[in-house]
Amino acid sequence: MGKLFGTDGVRGVAGRDLTCELAMQIGRATAAVLTGLDGHRPRILIGKDTRVSGDMLECTLAAGLCSVGADVDLLGVIPTPGVAYLVRQYGADAGIVISASHNPMEFNGIKIFKGDGYKLPDEVENEIERHIFNGCKDIKLCEGAGIGRVRRLDCAVDDYVDALQAHIDADLSGLNVLFDCANGASAKVAQKLFPRLGCQCGFIGTRDDGVSVNDGCGSTHLETLEKAVVAGGYDCGIAFDGDADRCLACDEKGAEMDGDKIIALVAKDMKDRGRLDGNTAVVTVMSNLGFMKYMQSIGIETARTAVGDRYVLEEMRNCGYAIGGEQSGHVIFLHHSTTGDGELTAGKLLKLLARKHREEGTKMSELNAVFTKYPQVLINLAANKEQKQAYKEDEYIAGFIESQQQNLMGMGRVLVRVSGTEPKIRVMVEGQDMDAINQSAARIADMIRQRIPGVQ
Repeated sequence: MGKLFGTDGVRGVAGRDLTCELAMQIGRATAAVLTGLDGHRPRILIGKDTRVSGDMLECTLAAGLCSVGADVDLLGVIPTPGVAYLVRQYGADAGIVISASHNPMEFNGIKIFKGDGYKLPDEVENEIERHIFNGCKDIKLCEGAGIGRVRRLDCAVDDYVDALQAHIDADLSGLNVLFDCANGASAKVAQKLFPRLGCQCGFIGTRDDGVSVNDGCGSTHLETLEKAVVAGGYDCGIAFDGDADRCLACDEKGAEMDGDKIIALVAKDMKDRGRLDGNTAVVTVMSNLGFMKYMQSIGIETARTAVGDRYVLEEMRNCGYAIGGEQSGHVIFLHHSTTGDGELTAGKLLKLLARKHREEGTKMSELNAVFTKYPQVLINLAANKEQKQAYKEDEYIAGFIESQQQNLMGMGRVLVRVSGTEPKIRVMVEGQDMDAINQSAARIADMIRQRIPGVQ
């Protein structure tokens, strides 16, 4: 059997890959595993983003949980990091999020947090998978008073907003900021949180129609925000993805600020204030060489992991580091949160800008100039599970990629990887010579297409 859980939960096209039947089995298996850990009646939180398939999956997931004796609290539409926070705040046994994050509307996903707010370890995911692959035949179903109950918690968003306000602890007065909520889970939270913090706010991407999430908006389509910021004369813009576990930004001129820029700025500020535990920021192999050289120049160490927030978090927890994240805008502040939190990240960045703006008249474009990025080319190849596996096993392709790395003669790097959240093989080449890296990326992509039929 293959694996259900990828780097960020179970994900696929809702109704085709992620079916009602599978959601119910995930519910049953999760409740059975959690009950088996200590034998008590578990309490599970469920949150979701705005996708139309969220209601369908919420109902069947809750039914599966209740059938094995778990009680369920429905939080409604709420960001992923909100569930991770509230599972600890409410003393629940687990929190489940129904979301496909930055993916298009037709996708959905199920990811599970333990009672401590961290994602499930591999061994627990594997145990849940074993139950599912066995058709949940070995799980005893409850009857009578043993069946779990469902209730709705209308206070969840307000409780999460209160926590964010306390963690950010900022006066953002003097700033005029445009927020793009990606027609996703951040809309309700952002529209309550940021006006409380004192900044003048504009909001786009706030529809909750079930089909518009990430559609031409949010962090996957930053150009929408960039144009609106310039046209509206805003000081900067902030863009979230569908479940608000990441954010990107742009300055007043509409220039992008990715996760590398945000981490560099906030990590330096933390170092200056004596808050950078271990004097280290954790990033992934996708982080730009310009970022790495800048961090070295200001005396901050960097630790690199495989792509995926779970690997960043693992390194942070193992070594006691306070900040880490990905170029995509998934940033973790371990002093405050157990997972990436887009609105927390936005608050920390805006807090830095507001302070420097009051003290020195600094604009976001000046912060955006923190380092110069090396040119980077990224080609996404469409590939299903079988094609991904074929790529991993093809030694000829591996040798060809190594030859392209050698051709850059130390002036760049090549990274080809299988996406853990999307049906894609990603080809990234980075270096100082734009023509050279374009040619190298194109050669690698062409070789993969030639060797693996059907890859586009």
